[in-house]
Amino acid sequence: MRPMNAILNMLKSRRISAGVALAAAIIIFLAVNIAANSLIRTARVDLTQEGLFTLSDGTRNILAGLDEPVTLRLYYSESLAASYPALRSIAERVRDTLTEIESAGGGNIVFEMIDPEPFSEDEDKAATLGIQGQPTQDGEVIYFGLVGTNAVDGREVIPFFTAEREAYLEYDLVSMIHRLSGKRRPVLGIVTNLPLDTGPGGLTAALQGLSQPYVIYEYLQQVFDPTFLEQDFDRVPENVDALLIAHTRALNDRTLYAIDQFVMRGGRVIAVVDPVSEISRAASETGDPLSGATFSSDMPRLFASWGVSYKVNEVVADRTRAMRVQAGSDLRRLEVDYVPWLAMLPDDFDVSDIAMANVGSINFATAGHFTPVDGATTRFAPLVASTTQAMVIDSAELMMAPDPDGLLARFLPTGQRYVLAARLSGPVRTAFPDGAPPPAPPAEGQPAPLPLPDHLTETADANIIVIADSDIFDDRFWVQVGRQGGQRVAQAFAGNGDFLVGAIENMLGSNDLISLRARSVSSRPFTAVDDLRKAAETRFLAEEQRLQAKLEATAARIQQLQQISGGDSAVLTPEQQAEVERFRAELAATRGELREVQRNLRRDVENLGSSLAFINIALVPLLLVVAAVVLAILRNRRRMRSAQVH
Repeated sequence: MRPMNAILNMLKSRRISAGVALAAAIIIFLAVNIAANSLIRTARVDLTQEGLFTLSDGTRNILAGLDEPVTLRLYYSESLAASYPALRSIAERVRDTLTEIESAGGGNIVFEMIDPEPFSEDEDKAATLGIQGQPTQDGEVIYFGLVGTNAVDGREVIPFFTAEREAYLEYDLVSMIHRLSGKRRPVLGIVTNLPLDTGPGGLTAALQGLSQPYVIYEYLQQVFDPTFLEQDFDRVPENVDALLIAHTRALNDRTLYAIDQFVMRGGRVIAVVDPVSEISRAASETGDPLSGATFSSDMPRLFASWGVSYKVNEVVADRTRAMRVQAGSDLRRLEVDYVPWLAMLPDDFDVSDIAMANVGSINFATAGHFTPVDGATTRFAPLVASTTQAMVIDSAELMMAPDPDGLLARFLPTGQRYVLAARLSGPVRTAFPDGAPPPAPPAEGQPAPLPLPDHLTETADANIIVIADSDIFDDRFWVQVGRQGGQRVAQAFAGNGDFLVGAIENMLGSNDLISLRARSVSSRPFTAVDDLRKAAETRFLAEEQRLQAKLEATAARIQQLQQISGGDSAVLTPEQQAEVERFRAELAATRGELREVQRNLRRDVENLGSSLAFINIALVPLLLVVAAVVLAILRNRRRMRSAQVH
């Protein structure tokens, strides 16, 4: 009996110990959760590849540089939003981000959250401050916006946080704080023949109150103080910090001299030219190009001085980076690659240049290219370059109605990389060694112009960025614009805005906002899928073109025989009649072959998609299940061997 009692006592002791351990574990678990909730509520681990949920160094630098407090009041109808999970999810991220910003603000950020209940003073105040309420199906109104104020009555408002802007959250919040910080925004002088501030429709639409600026201009307004300069001036105003020359008409010598001397005095310049400007060819309300539009642009005199060459009649085409377009009127036809429209990826960027380090992608359309001039004093650093699967096309071929299939058929890559954007730095000599051109005589009754500043012949520290495409400004190529809740919402699918604004900021020595804006686009193209699709298209395109040529030749022969008969089949000899019938049968058979080729192409692409879907949806989970079963079998066998040994 004693051994049995000992065993029972041992089991009892183990049960008590297990119960005590379990109770202790529960107590520790609750204690850790309570402590974490009160002490480290905002702590979290960010496992995303781009660190989307961690405040960037740029944000921390801006917050550390605040000289006066900024108050951020979040108006959020929390109780009414309980029935909307998507809205609650966005609100949670907004609240967490604002809490982190307040924590990193060193006392200069005050964050308040207000729930504007229906028919309350808070609701009236929210509406008065510019917060836009969104009606629900229950007849209620939900508020979800932010009001930022500083110590001198400055105010900035985000009327309503939308899902489309969630990826831009940190940038939107920190840009608001930056604008409220009281620091002077850099003045950006803009010389352009593009309707950046009025959008498509130009001045006519603006006079009718129908204009909407291009989104990229709104980007510029958020960071800089843009001021337009007429395309005819003799000096750049002294308050201009940087100059954006964007696809101008041919500038006269006195305007070119003003730009030249701005560079000689250390001014920063972004020069944008284009061999074929798609944005300038955008139709107005009448269906015609805008009056005074410039279809191509160049600045040969300044480019020669800056040590760069640009051919206005050459457009870069790239098979690897080509965008997809609908070809022709056949609705059954798949989209095809249009080689002059390019979707450039980080592999095409010089990521060692801070202006390009975090740009996700840039879309170009009928872009030109630059090369350094032999013996130039400047350093030529490519920022964006094509792949080696590229060639140049004469711009005249693209001015009317280009043929995507024809361009693909004639595509012969040169193996050369063509530079679409570059940075020029270092010593530059003036393009006007003989001094300023003669001044224009003043108009009758107008005073004589003020004397020009002293003529400078060189600078040792030029900083110029040249871009060979004006279509980076065009909304169609990089952003989808819509309306939600009464406000204009822009959802970027490429980083054109990030590239331009970040490059200007970098030239002005302000890089803090670059990292924020670069996180807004997270496009991850399926490059392996694209490569397979391109190979399939190349294979079938050759067969399609052969059949198309055969089809045209057969139709021409039938037409020739019909012309001989004058439309009367009785005039034809029996042999000719038989030939017509044979050609008609061949025509029908060729059309059938052509349809089969197109079906094969569609089938290959669809099969590829189905295979990828199977791999992602079924194969990976199936492999995990198999692995789990194998591990279970091995573990069971190990357990059985252990039992046999004992």
